Amino acid sequence: MTITRRTALAIICFSSLAAAWPATAQPPASSERPIVIQGAMDVETATLVSRLGDVRQERIGEWTFWRGAIDGYPVIVSKTLKGVSNAAAATTLAIERFHPAAIVNQGTAGGVDPALKLYDIVLGTSTLNVGAFRSPHRAAGAGSNPLDWIPLDLTARDGSAASARMPARFLGDESLLAAARRVASRHPRGRVVEGVIGTSDVWNDELDRLARFRADFGLQVEEMEAASAAQIAAQLQVPFLGIRVVSDNITNDGAYDPKTGEACEDFVYLVMKAYIKALGR
Repeated sequence: MTITRRTALAIICFSSLAAAWPATAQPPASSERPIVIQGAMDVETATLVSRLGDVRQERIGEWTFWRGAIDGYPVIVSKTLKGVSNAAAATTLAIERFHPAAIVNQGTAGGVDPALKLYDIVLGTSTLNVGAFRSPHRAAGAGSNPLDWIPLDLTARDGSAASARMPARFLGDESLLAAARRVASRHPRGRVVEGVIGTSDVWNDELDRLARFRADFGLQVEEMEAASAAQIAAQLQVPFLGIRVVSDNITNDGAYDPKTGEACEDFVYLVMKAYIKALGR
């Protein structure tokens, strides 16, 4: 076949672009799709990483993924970094690169329910975005009152985010919840309850604001990643569950305890073993 000068140049240009363009995400080599376990910080991931078999570390930008196995089933621990943007990015990367069968977002959280003590664990039957609000008009000098702010559902169709007057809510996967329920009695440091996890990039220490979150939205704990990860998982149709341990609770003077993160990882490890067993492994 004769190749003209113009054709040759086109081939060279295309080859150069192909070399520079990121490779399309490929399914994992194993026929079994992995489970991704997320945590934002070392205190939420190190114990789980130590329990993986045959660990390999991968980095994509600032995000770290440890690929390994629990009971012979592929599991990936993902350090998402803190906050809703990092959690969304890490979740998108994990889904596109690893094609997970399920995602569990876990770690520490501040208590919103006064009945919750340190080391109590909340299984997220739902997670809410409590970081999106519209403030009503106030004239200059009239001050600000966040208790009057109207929640926005940013998953609503164009132009209707404020109409529901409720934040976006993402339901926990029933199969993952069932696995967590089966091992709930094996958590030695506190209770395991089911309820609502709230997410925002705001650290709330105003008791009246927390009381509003409890009364209006049913929040039991608040943190900075779960609902963001849940939204991406829902949009890309990946089963999801949030699991959070109470690390502090300003509503009942529960002071922060960094060891709670490890306790949550221990419980999530049991959940993974139960879930993997239910898959037939």
